Amino acid sequence: MGCGSCGTSKPGGCQSNGGCSTGGCNRLNVHDWLLNLPFSDPESNCKIVEVSFKQGSRKEYFRNATLQFFEKGDYVTLEGVSGFDVGEVSLTGELVRMQLKKNKLEETSPEIKKIIRRATERDIEAFHISKGREKDILARSRAMAMELKLQMKLSEVEIQADGKKATFFYTADDRVDFRELIKMYATDFKFKVEMRQIGIRQEAAKLGGIGSCGRELCCSTWLHDFKSVNTTAARYQNLSINQTKLSGQCGRLKCCLNFELDTYLDALQNFPDYADSLDTAMGTAHLIKKDIFKNLMWYILPNNSKHYPLTIQRVKEIKRLNGQGVKVDELQAVEVTSSKPKEVEPAFADVVGQISLRSLERNDKRRRDNSRDSRGDNRGPNNNRSNNNGPRPNNNGPRPDRGDSRGPNNGPRPNNNGPRPDRGPNNNGPRPNNGPRPNRPNNGPRPAPDAPKAPDQ
Repeated sequence: MGCGSCGTSKPGGCQSNGGCSTGGCNRLNVHDWLLNLPFSDPESNCKIVEVSFKQGSRKEYFRNATLQFFEKGDYVTLEGVSGFDVGEVSLTGELVRMQLKKNKLEETSPEIKKIIRRATERDIEAFHISKGREKDILARSRAMAMELKLQMKLSEVEIQADGKKATFFYTADDRVDFRELIKMYATDFKFKVEMRQIGIRQEAAKLGGIGSCGRELCCSTWLHDFKSVNTTAARYQNLSINQTKLSGQCGRLKCCLNFELDTYLDALQNFPDYADSLDTAMGTAHLIKKDIFKNLMWYILPNNSKHYPLTIQRVKEIKRLNGQGVKVDELQAVEVTSSKPKEVEPAFADVVGQISLRSLERNDKRRRDNSRDSRGDNRGPNNNRSNNNGPRPNNNGPRPDRGDSRGPNNGPRPNNNGPRPDRGPNNNGPRPNNGPRPNRPNNGPRPAPDAPKAPDQ
């Protein structure tokens, strides 16, 4: 799911919407809608540039002391710890001032580091070499932490472009004494070590994944401002307090519980807060849930498992009567119809074993007969001609090779059933033996089947 230039396999890839050069795979990307707007005073433009690191997982602000013009996606060489670092420009111009104000940073702060120059080929080559070492170093650093039996989890390591410093990101429930671990890292890896603790949600954002909704995690794609989530948000939305369903991949409550909370709070303002129980002649009815989509309140009576949906007006009326000391005889529940359409059963269900081979053969034969009738072909079942593209031509004309003189219409043949003189009046006499027939001599070979026939004598 990563782009072709960085080759990242994180779920927060560019998804064919661009590459690293366009900021398509940067989850902290900000659209610069002030980029092409002209300004009257170019000297008053913001001199601070936003730079992203580690494929968009972290970004910082640097001062453009060289007064060069940088575009989004350019690689720049920055001031680092005892050396230099390489980052990617993610935002420039007036929109950076708004980001600084949002993050409560001063544009004239001396703590903001400077941009040294535009990244050269040698800087980019050193940058790729350092990034190639991160996977091996992360595996070895985890093994060292397990040897010291430290209750911490290393999630990511980021090495500076010149290889003189490395930052280890870890999560832990309690305080961890990693002084001995830092000594082992510095001795083995030969660079300066910085340990930075992050939260569980930040770790899930770095690792990425697929949520229960089937989409990429919000924290790994667009969400970078984490707010506290508690079970009160689930109660307002009438969700069952199930820790398994309400927890995300980070093990904490899902951030999406806060997305629709304001909508539910606005809708719940029309519901009475003092109607948790209603006094009736059949007992005290207790509220079990509120349906804000249908404006109904569901109650249940003691020793009864039936649920009674009541309208908001009916609940307010019953509560007013209870305030006067009157108990209603019945709740007057409304009938709730399901909005889901009923499924119509098909007239025929194709199940295993319902279709036999014989029925398939009959259907195949019926289709062949229908196709023959549609062509108007009445040649009969014994017609085995190879070319069935049309009806057979009418060859009822006279044939010159046979001396047929019956005319072109081939009328009825004459009746030759009369008496024959050589066999008597009743044709019962024996046929005289007149020898071999002159038209079929026996002293020679018979003509070939393909030769034309001799005319009848």
